[in-house]
Order: sequence, then structure tokens, then C-alpha cells
Amino acid sequence: MSDTLENLKPEDLSSGDRPLTIPPELPVLPLRDTVLFPNSFMPLAVARESSVRLIDDAITNGKLIAVFTQRDAAVEEPTQADLYPVGTATHIHKMFKLPDGSLRLIVQGLQRVTLDEIVSSHPYLRAKVTAAVEGTTEADALEIDALARNIKTNFQQVVSLSPLLSDDLQTLATNISEPGRLADFIASSLSTISTAVKQDVLETLDIRARMDHLNRILIKELEVLELGSKIQSQVQSEVGKNQRDYFLREQLKAIQKELGEGDDQTKEIEELAEKIEAAGMPEAVKKEALRELDRLSKMPVAAAEYTVSRTYLDWLVALPWNKRADETIDLPKTKTILDADHSGLEKAKDRILEYLAVRKLNPDVKGPILCFAGPPGVGKTSLAKSIATSLGRKFVRVSLGGMRDEAEIRGHRRTYIGALPGQIIQGLRRADSKNPVFILDEIDKLGSDFRGDPSSALLEVLDPEQNNTFRDHYLDVPFDLSEVLFITTANVLDPIPPPLRDRMEVLEIGGYTEDEKLKIATDHLVGKQIKNHGLTHEQIRFTPEALRAVIRGYTREAGVRNLEREIGSLCRKVARRRAEAPPEGVGLMEITPDLVVEMLGAPKFMDEEMEERTKDPGVAIGLAWTPTGGEVLFIEASRMAGTGSLTLTGQLGDVMKESARAALSWLRMHAKAYSIDPDFFKNAEMHVHVPSGAIPKDGPSAGVTMATAMASILTGRPVRGDLAMTGEITLSGRVLPIGGVKEKVLAARRVGIHEVILPKQNEKNVNEDLTPELRKDLTIHLVSTIDEVLALALQPVSSDRPLHKKERKSAGHHQSSARA
Repeated sequence: MSDTLENLKPEDLSSGDRPLTIPPELPVLPLRDTVLFPNSFMPLAVARESSVRLIDDAITNGKLIAVFTQRDAAVEEPTQADLYPVGTATHIHKMFKLPDGSLRLIVQGLQRVTLDEIVSSHPYLRAKVTAAVEGTTEADALEIDALARNIKTNFQQVVSLSPLLSDDLQTLATNISEPGRLADFIASSLSTISTAVKQDVLETLDIRARMDHLNRILIKELEVLELGSKIQSQVQSEVGKNQRDYFLREQLKAIQKELGEGDDQTKEIEELAEKIEAAGMPEAVKKEALRELDRLSKMPVAAAEYTVSRTYLDWLVALPWNKRADETIDLPKTKTILDADHSGLEKAKDRILEYLAVRKLNPDVKGPILCFAGPPGVGKTSLAKSIATSLGRKFVRVSLGGMRDEAEIRGHRRTYIGALPGQIIQGLRRADSKNPVFILDEIDKLGSDFRGDPSSALLEVLDPEQNNTFRDHYLDVPFDLSEVLFITTANVLDPIPPPLRDRMEVLEIGGYTEDEKLKIATDHLVGKQIKNHGLTHEQIRFTPEALRAVIRGYTREAGVRNLEREIGSLCRKVARRRAEAPPEGVGLMEITPDLVVEMLGAPKFMDEEMEERTKDPGVAIGLAWTPTGGEVLFIEASRMAGTGSLTLTGQLGDVMKESARAALSWLRMHAKAYSIDPDFFKNAEMHVHVPSGAIPKDGPSAGVTMATAMASILTGRPVRGDLAMTGEITLSGRVLPIGGVKEKVLAARRVGIHEVILPKQNEKNVNEDLTPELRKDLTIHLVSTIDEVLALALQPVSSDRPLHKKERKSAGHHQSSARA
């Protein structure tokens, strides 16, 4: 057997110079949980008696054996069925005997062999074996080369990530050029894959299939190692951070102990506990605060929840649970302060004084919810501030204009990042008082969208029966708002939802008369603007005539904002003149009407000649209400040949158009009474126009004015130019009440009109809303029907022209006219 492996020396076994021949029969050594690959060395432990006998004989007879892996490692005396069909022809390099009789071997795998038949079981297994032939084709060469490169790359990454594999394995694998040997070497080196997987690689005789199988194993192993490395890195990072924090905290404690200082966190907890006790919270709120404080004391400072919990407790202890401003109820003093700060506004002042009188008798009365409604610039916000001053309370203002998020009122829930309480709670914290005067400005300009409806959230705030348990989403504990004096402001009441309006007591604040504006300018605006512009009363003085000239010619408004701007403009021009003056300077500069025109230019508003505008038939003077005060409207009507149609122009709303149609229908029904051809509309066309066409107009109060203008053009009788009118009409000719009486009368006075027609049912408004000063030199006619309006408004064609029967009848109603 000179050509067999049994007679080869060990150095010949590792040489590839000549072919190797496997004997047809070899002793079989069963292996437990181990797979030996060709061309690899492996240490083995042999303890079974039959296996020890086998090794002793093999050392004597050429050191060549066949090793096969057992399917089940627990079987002590395996048979052919207990062994895998493919094993390895193996050469024993060294053998060591141990004192307990067992052996230690170093063996080298030589070649794959297949187990054909067991020929003997005693004293050990002997079997017929056949050398396994590894197959490949030239067509697979390119793909095998690519697989080999991929396997080497993946194996390098596995070695670099696995702590169990030596880095030398990368170099050894790189130096192996034979694909089959490379696959066997890498498979034998992977200690983490199972015995069954290694056996699959051993049994794969096709080199390309073996390499593909091994590549899949490496990819899976690489994914597992990468994931394990990521997990390990995270754990180490967290553990390292925690250990670092722990050591630092321990060092800090030791340092503080040496210095006699306590733990900062412990100090914070103790301080918060003291603040909770001193805050005067209700029992339910205090219980919630202590529960949160207990949670905080158990948290590490580095925890993300720590800051959230600490901020929440800071808000709880900062709120004025039991703090109140010392309220001084002195009615004469309060009236003096209100009168000094504001001219007019008697109705609002009286309501505040009534509230204080009741509160003086019953200190536990709930605060009213007042709504100051009126044009811009009439002093709604400043009046609320004066109320706070007169009561000795803190003042808080929140602007609601453009607010669309419900959380602005009720706050955000603490689950959101950056959550805060709503504006109500924030305002109370700023005031540091439980009973401030809280003004909600521009309540008519609230919005709503997908984030909620703030006006609905205000329902609870502005309801005296509910706001004693107001629950902010952030605090999530009840807060008593019943002692807060809420005052809201609005320009127009229509946009306010009815449920919200129902909770408020509306006090309408109309515009100021010319005399009131003059007093406001003299008492407040002039001094304020002189100071703002760096001047003194020794350098500039306004005459009353100059202020009246500014009021009449440069401002036409219900409030005084534009008046203050124009006074400021005059002060700026004076300041410039003084700055540009020569060194000897400028003495006292007195502002006169002529100087006003010189500095401000030509007047922006000129009083129209009412008589001139209405000298021709078809023009009537009406009065309208706007959010900025009252306005005077000239309504024009014309008649022309046509086919019986009514044209309405001037950007009129639907209600105003309906008023015009109703007026035309009434005139057609009563045409004969006014000597109008009943069939005039068959061959004529009526056109009604309201000037200032760029401004939208709507409302029913122009009905009487439209009817008068149409009657004037149809009868050929001009309308009086010293008289203005307002009122809604019906098809039966009745005149219905309207709103905004004070604003409309003020508008008439501004343009020099001293006679006004109002509906009879507005007599109460005339008596209550119009002050004696406003009714001075003013004649107010209270009418119930359109006949009375026409009798008062239409001029006769000539002085000797007899009156119509309806005119004679209407003349008897002049007793209802009121002369102030």
C-alpha cells in the first residue's frame, strides 16, 4: 500500500504534489457536536473505551482513520443510521494520554469520504468508505470567483465584529486561492454556527453550491453580529452614562458633606413643600400638588419627566390661590376718578357705581360680566383701566383679536411639549391677585378653526355660575374665577355668538359730541402729546378755537384717536420749528385756527351745503350707523322713461334693496293721495343711488329716506336741506324703530343739521341716550307713519300751493315732535 495514505508520512499528507488514495476500509471514529473539514487541524478528546482502542490500533497501523459526526450526541454506541453519510478521512498528528485513561488528539482532515457500509462493530467501528468527488464546471468559474471575493469580504467583517474569532483568520482566508478549500476553512472557523449547518456545508460536494450556501450563512451571521454590536453599543453607552452620573453624584455628595452643604435636589423638594403649604391652596388642589411633589422626589434629575413635573409645580405654587388686592369701596372717590379720566360715558360709570354700592352692602356678591360695546377710540379699554384704579385692584388685559386656538383660553394638556396654561391663568399669575379687573379686549374678533372655538371656551370663563370651578387643561385642577371683575370690549355685537352674548351685560358706549371731544382734548390729549414730543406748556398753547377747527375739519369720527394724531402732528411741527430756530430761540407758540390750516393743510372734511344738495327734487338726507360711529347719507332718486323697472346702485345690501322696493310699492299704492299718476311705473323707470359706492351699505333704517327721495322726484317737491331722517318702513306705511340713535344724532350735529326725524318707538332712546347737551338746539320729530315723514320733509312747490289731503292729515301729528 505504498500509494495509500496509510504508508505516507505526515509531511507528505500536507503536500499537494501527488494524488492521495483513500483505502476502501477505515476505522470509524464517531464525533459528538463536532464537524471536521478537509485541510483543517482540530484537537479531539477521546474517552469511550472503543474509541481509545481504535486510536491505539490506528497509531500502530498508519494513523489514518475516518471521522463521522453523530446525528444525536447522546447515543453511546452509534450504528450506521446514527451517523451522517459524509465524513472526513483524517490523519492523527499527535496523541496524549491522560491519567484517567482518556486521550487527547491533534488531527488533520484530509478528504471528504462517504460512509458506504459498517463492516465491524467490535472492538470498534470499521466501515467501507469512498472518496467523495467535489464537482464544478468551467462555466461556473467566473461566478465562483465573484463568490470567493464576496465570501472573503463578508468573513473579514464577521471576524472584525466577532470577539470569538482571531484577527489572524482574515489573513489566512485571504491567502487561500482554492474556492473549495476556502469554503471549508471558513466553515470550520465559524464557531457560532450549529453542527447541522456545518454538516450541510460538508455534504455539499458541488463547490459553487457550497460557496453560495456559505455566503448566505455569512450574510446572516453578519446581520446578527451587527445587530448585537448595535445593542451592545447602546447598552454600554447607557451604562457608561449612568455610571458616570453615579460617580459624579457620589463625588458631589462627598464634597457637599465636607462643606456642610445638603443635596440640591433635596433642598428643592423641601422648598417646594414649603411653598405648597404657604400658597393657601384648596384641599383638593393641595392633595394633587403633594402627589406630584412625591413623584418628583423619586425621579432622577436627569429624567426627561423631571423638568415637566417641576414646571407644573412652579405654576401651582405661583398662582394667587388666596391672594386678593385690598379693595377700597369709596363711592365719591371712585366717581371723582372716573369723571377725571373720562368725559361722558355716564351709563357705564353709573353701572360701576351701582356694582360697588351692592358690593359694599354684600361683600360676597359675584362680579358682573360687563361688555363695553362701541366705536373705536371712545375709551372702552381706558375706562376699564380707570375702574381698576378706582377700585384699588390689579389690572390685566388680554387681546382676543385673531385668536383661533381654544388652548389660548383653556391651556394645553401637559402631554404636549412646551405646554402652558391658557391666557386666563397666565393673566392671574401676572396680576398676582385673585380679584383683578380682567379685560378681554376685542371679543368680537375671535376666530375659530380646526384647533377649536375660543368663544365656546369663554362660555365657562364668563359664566358667574360656572367660573368658580374653572379647570385649565394644563393645571387640571379647579380655580375660582368668581371674584374676578371681567370686562369685555367690542366694536360690533353681531359677530359674538348668542350664547356668549347672553352671559354678558352689554353697555353701549356711543361717540362723543364736539363739546365732549373739546373737553377730552383740553384735559388729556393736549398735555399728553406735549409731553411725548418733548415740549412744555411754556412753549406751546392750543386755543379752544384751534381745537374745534381740528375736530370739525380734520377728524370725523365717534372717538378721539384721529384727534390725538392730529394734535400730535401739530406738536411735531412745532418741535421741528423750535429745533431749526436760531440760537435766540422761539417764544411761546399759540396754535390758532389759521395756524392749524397752515400746518395741517386744507381741511379734510368740509361741511356740505345741505340746502344746495337738496334744492332739486329727488335727494333726501338719511342717517346711518357704522362700527366707527354715525354717518350722513345722501340718497338720490331719479325718474326716466322706461318699461317699469327699479335700478339700485351704490353697493347696497339685500336688506337695503328690499327697503327700496317696499318704499316704491307704498308710493304706487298711495300715488293718488300725492297727485302722482297711478300708472307712472308702466312707462317709467326708477333709479335709486346712494353715493360713496365703494363702501358696502346695508340695513333697514334707510327705508324712510328712500321713500322720501322717491316721493320727491315723483311729486317734483324738493326735500328740506336742514332735516335728516332714519327709520324702517313697512308696506302699510308704518315707521319701525331702529338702533344707534345717539350715533346718528351725533352725525347730524357734525354736519350742522338741527332737525331729525326718528321713529316714535325710539322715544325711550331719545330720553335716555341723548344728554341735554346733545339735544341743545336740536329738534327731534317722532313719527309713526311715512305720511308724517313726507309732510315734514317735502317742501311745497310754491308758497301758495294747497296741501294734499294726506299732508293736511299728517300735519296734525306734529304734536309728537320733540323740541329740545
